[in-house]
Amino acid sequence: MSSSTSPAHGDALPRGPLIAIGAMVAAVLVSVSFVRLTGIGVIHVQDAPAVSVREFRFEDRADGSIAVLDPASGRVVETVAPGSNGFLRGTMRGLARERKRQGVSPELPFRMLGRADGRLTLEDPGTGRRVDLGSFGPSNAVVFAQLMAAPAAAR
Repeated sequence: MSSSTSPAHGDALPRGPLIAIGAMVAAVLVSVSFVRLTGIGVIHVQDAPAVSVREFRFEDRADGSIAVLDPASGRVVETVAPGSNGFLRGTMRGLARERKRQGVSPELPFRMLGRADGRLTLEDPGTGRRVDLGSFGPSNAVVFAQLMAAPAAAR
């Protein structure tokens, strides 16, 4: 009896299905690249008109909270408690990181638009980035909707 380190013939994967899977993956990559590069087949949906617009600044505080400020008055609109509202924190962290990368001042306010169809869009005029807040689900969008509805005076 001799010991062999090569796999038995029965353990080899069938070549035909592997080639078919590889061809399918290549076809998908080519198709996606074609659409992305040419724009052919892309559906553009126009945004509903803005019916309300508010600007906010977000400041990290030493205790881990986030102060949401009205940029015109400098008053606190809302305070986000430390460790809460992960969606708001993550969204603002991503936008702040892009501002830092592009050298945009953190003092420039963000713009939130309430649209006629009920959607909310958060825009960064400094970087041109936009976040459609409804695309992350209604429970996440409600956090920003509450900011939109908050009075401008300190609470």
